Amino acid sequence: MKISDDKGPAEKRTMTVIGKNGYPDPVYINAAKIFQGIRTEKPKDRILVRYGDDSGSPMRTLKDEYSQRVSYELAFSALKYQDLLEEILLDSCAYPCLSIPDELTSLLLVMLYDLQDRKFEAREIFDEEEPVVRKIERYLYSFRTKLAAALARCRIKNDAISIEYFLPETVRKQEQNAPSLPLYVWINTCKIGLQDVFIDLKEKGFTRVESVSCLDGYTYCMDQHCHDVVVFPSSLKEELLHLDLFADCKLLLQDKSRSLAVHSAQALLNGDEDIIVAHAGSHLTIAHMSALTVHKRCSVFVCGVKTSDKAAELRNLFDHMGCKNIRLLHEDFTEIEPTDPRLQMAKVILMLPRCSALGVGNPVDFILNEHKDAGLLKDFLQGSVSEDKLRVLAERQLNELMHAMKFKVQSIVYCTCSLYPEENELVVKKALKSEVEGNKVQPYRLIPPAFCICSNSEASTDFFFKMEPSKFSSGCFLAILQREEDPSEGVSVKDVLTRAAAKGLLDGIVGKSKQEKKKQKVTQHRRNISGIKPKTAEFLHHRKAEVSVSKAVGDKQQKNVNQPNRYVQLKKSVDPDTALPKELKHTSLLSPTGKVQHPRQTLVRKARADRKRLVLKTVEIVFPPVVPAGQTAQGSKPRTSTHPCFHGWTGAKGSSDRILPPPLPKVVKPHFTILSHSRKKFQTLP
Repeated sequence: MKISDDKGPAEKRTMTVIGKNGYPDPVYINAAKIFQGIRTEKPKDRILVRYGDDSGSPMRTLKDEYSQRVSYELAFSALKYQDLLEEILLDSCAYPCLSIPDELTSLLLVMLYDLQDRKFEAREIFDEEEPVVRKIERYLYSFRTKLAAALARCRIKNDAISIEYFLPETVRKQEQNAPSLPLYVWINTCKIGLQDVFIDLKEKGFTRVESVSCLDGYTYCMDQHCHDVVVFPSSLKEELLHLDLFADCKLLLQDKSRSLAVHSAQALLNGDEDIIVAHAGSHLTIAHMSALTVHKRCSVFVCGVKTSDKAAELRNLFDHMGCKNIRLLHEDFTEIEPTDPRLQMAKVILMLPRCSALGVGNPVDFILNEHKDAGLLKDFLQGSVSEDKLRVLAERQLNELMHAMKFKVQSIVYCTCSLYPEENELVVKKALKSEVEGNKVQPYRLIPPAFCICSNSEASTDFFFKMEPSKFSSGCFLAILQREEDPSEGVSVKDVLTRAAAKGLLDGIVGKSKQEKKKQKVTQHRRNISGIKPKTAEFLHHRKAEVSVSKAVGDKQQKNVNQPNRYVQLKKSVDPDTALPKELKHTSLLSPTGKVQHPRQTLVRKARADRKRLVLKTVEIVFPPVVPAGQTAQGSKPRTSTHPCFHGWTGAKGSSDRILPPPLPKVVKPHFTILSHSRKKFQTLP
């Protein structure tokens, strides 16, 4: 089964074929240049093969990433088998050679490894030829028989089935795991959707499986931590790189540790907050951060783009990838002041410092995608770094993390590919204990990543995320520092709504806000009048016209005159069933002139009252004094005088400027004390 893709770059498809029969001349020259810088230096008393100074020759410009990767792979292979290749040259008497200067010894070893890898077969000749490459190739090919015999003797002497057994056991295990390490590819959502990628892969014959352990042949699965990362078998690497999805930057190959860091930073953003990428090591990491925030109004600030040429190169790459929200800064991260006005909207800092990177599964791809430090190959071969180099790396990482804590940000994401605690836990703990941010702001604390809860930490207070190198993934260390919330400062309504909207908690609630507000107003009004008995509340709510109570009041006054020493106690909550006379309950609605209104007129007044808002005011109904039997009102003053009062409501000037009937006049005797109940005003609803 083969992947067919006519849209793939023809140049890369050709490069795959020619790789089996050799490589173009510039690939060998660059590989020799890389090997010259990372080769193992031997003591002077043990030097048998001399390498001259080749620092003056520049690196050649290669046309594609595939050629660059092959150059590093050739250099790394020559480094791994440096002792074996030198022994083969000496045993076959191919070295020393007077016609080949010491400056070309690195090229001699690189091409010797490629020759034995091709079983000492001749290389295909290409159009682009370098005279020096052709010279070395002819010389080695003339010694091909002696070189093959020397290799066989070395294998017999060391009882090695193949040349891989010349490597240390630790390196050999890493070499065995590298071919089976899955390929982690993230989807560039700036240019294509997830479902479109799945449809395209299905058309090309791929089948989706459940987990990484089920990968076999033309299959793929989704990563368990990152929703936009697709995992493929390592055997399909060359064929995948020729798909149009990769050529158009819709799928991008990168180590999983970088995707974990980017997703952790994205989960800490709220709304339109900016993010700072402290190191401009990998353009793929920056583009991934931009793709995850493309739908937000935020900017990704990248530090350390020093030259204008580098900035122009990155802008071209980002434009090709569809990334629009990236801002490049030429200063290093430690050179930028925390009060820089450009970064005041930043809330998250993503830190991917330079580290020993001994946890990566494929060092060549890591070098090409990240910082292109070829010295990693030497450390990776030895399985460790020197104490001096480790101390320098740890000090630099600590200074950068402490500088990040001076910024007024909410979170810091710190990620490495190192296996040393000196670069991981110890750096973070030292930074937390330093208290560089001072006492004026809240301190930082460790929190687990958003995609999982840390399970590898020894103490429950540690939330470090770790992945050990295995046949399924590279090693990774991740720590998230978040500033503690200040209890004295309240969170603004805007921040609460922004965070809730970002987490999808406001779905379906926004449309109901108006109805909820209306219900709250009605409920509040009902609570305000809850002190009045139900019948009184209904009477006050449904008043539509003025009631003339003069006749009823007169009858009541006459009855009260004949009942001496009777007092009426006033209450705050007046019950109309007891306070009003029975005659008032059945009194017909009267007009201001005393005429009975027609039922149709009453309905018209009710309709108008429903449409209009009435501004109400109080009116006092005062009953006559209680006069003892045998005395007249003009005779003498009573012993006690109490006027029972009823507080009703009548209309005033309406909201439509219509003059409403005037209130009833008060009946008050000048010589009597009136006990009036305290008035309560109620706001009417429309």
